[in-house]
Amino acid sequence: MPNRPLTLPKQDCVDCPIRHKAVCAHCEPDELSVLEEIKFYKGFSAGQPIVWAGDQMEFVGSVVSGVASMTQTMEDGRRQMVGLLLPSDFLGRPNRETVAYDVQAATDVVLCCFRRNPFHQLITTTPHISQRLLEMTLDELDAAREWMLLLGRKTAREKIASFLTIIARRDASLKNMPSLGGPLTFDLPLTREAMADYMGLTIETVSRQMTALRKDSVIELDGKRHIIVPDFEALLAETGDDDDGGLPA
Repeated sequence: MPNRPLTLPKQDCVDCPIRHKAVCAHCEPDELSVLEEIKFYKGFSAGQPIVWAGDQMEFVGSVVSGVASMTQTMEDGRRQMVGLLLPSDFLGRPNRETVAYDVQAATDVVLCCFRRNPFHQLITTTPHISQRLLEMTLDELDAAREWMLLLGRKTAREKIASFLTIIARRDASLKNMPSLGGPLTFDLPLTREAMADYMGLTIETVSRQMTALRKDSVIELDGKRHIIVPDFEALLAETGDDDDGGLPA
């Protein structure tokens, strides 16, 4: 299947939609000017591989738009989606030549890229970048622990609600919404099939639970992917998470 040409952004760092969430979030104007000199954009059509596990990766970068999936293949050919890269997430290791997972564009994806070696050198001379990269690494670790809980202990309904909560929070943060108190709207980044793969469910179970959440007025569906959340707290209550740290009643 031929790849569709993507329109790549031509914009200064200060106007970037992920400016305050990406690895450059803490950079001063003079530091941004250095990044401007070494950055370039790469576009990938939905379904196109970005990098295969074990391949050399000559660049690192941030997701500007779209969603990419990270997948690991076992010796017998079984595949498991182990993570998602959403806008502002960082791809690659500055001090490592290869990647451990297959990374594929789940939707059309645009990356803001930096050559790996120059970026690695920049980390040592720009504390704002190294500090932000550490923050993002720790956030990724927290997200991985949260996903371990989701896969291991949550019911199908709680898994779907948790996934919707993650997407809603990320979408709101990119829109710089001060709170999640009112109605929220966002588009699902994955098909039902991909959601099932990611959460260890069947497609039928995903569809059934989405329908149940709609019937219970927790969410509203506009087409297959557009989601409306009338009350975020109601959705949060369906995740099974104990946010206040108290003992169950």
